Amino acid sequence: MKITEYNKKYNIPAEQSVNTKEKKNKAAEAMFDWITSVVIAVVFLCVVFTFFVRPVKVDGDSMLPTLQDKNWLVVSAFDSNPEQGEIVIVTQPNKTSTGGPVVKRVIAVGGQVIDIDFKSGTVYVDGKEIDEPYILEKTYRSFDVQFPLTVPEGYLFVMGDNRNDSLDSRSSRIGLIDERYVLGSCLFRIYPFGGVD
Repeated sequence: MKITEYNKKYNIPAEQSVNTKEKKNKAAEAMFDWITSVVIAVVFLCVVFTFFVRPVKVDGDSMLPTLQDKNWLVVSAFDSNPEQGEIVIVTQPNKTSTGGPVVKRVIAVGGQVIDIDFKSGTVYVDGKEIDEPYILEKTYRSFDVQFPLTVPEGYLFVMGDNRNDSLDSRSSRIGLIDERYVLGSCLFRIYPFGGVD
């Protein structure tokens, strides 16, 4: 049955039929626009999170008080030269059982000499005590790495902010970090939202 015959049979005015078509067309256009916007947003987020930044989940308490277990971080994918004091995410294979990325703070970079006085809990880089307002407590715990230690070029010495409950470069199980295994530097925390020092 044609539309004109249907309209005549049920006494529907022609202009009402046209209005119904227009409404359906507008609704279809609105739905298409909405779906297009969602698809573009998803593609944009995929590109951003693939090439520019990455989300990383903190696993454990080694970065207390700065970061807590299960915090989510946004990590820069372009930071190829981490600096002293930055929080980095490392994917270097190690002898720990975690197997996932490791979140630590850079204490010394290639060419620097690090020394730790475990009695006073003081950390020295190139003979100068470093200011560490971010740590939970002073560095009293030692592992099997001997100090003073010169960090080779292309490597990093990293430690957690929770110094006495962190497996890090003080232990040969983690060791010095090859810069090629640095996934990136922490930009900010997305859960709970906030900056990191």
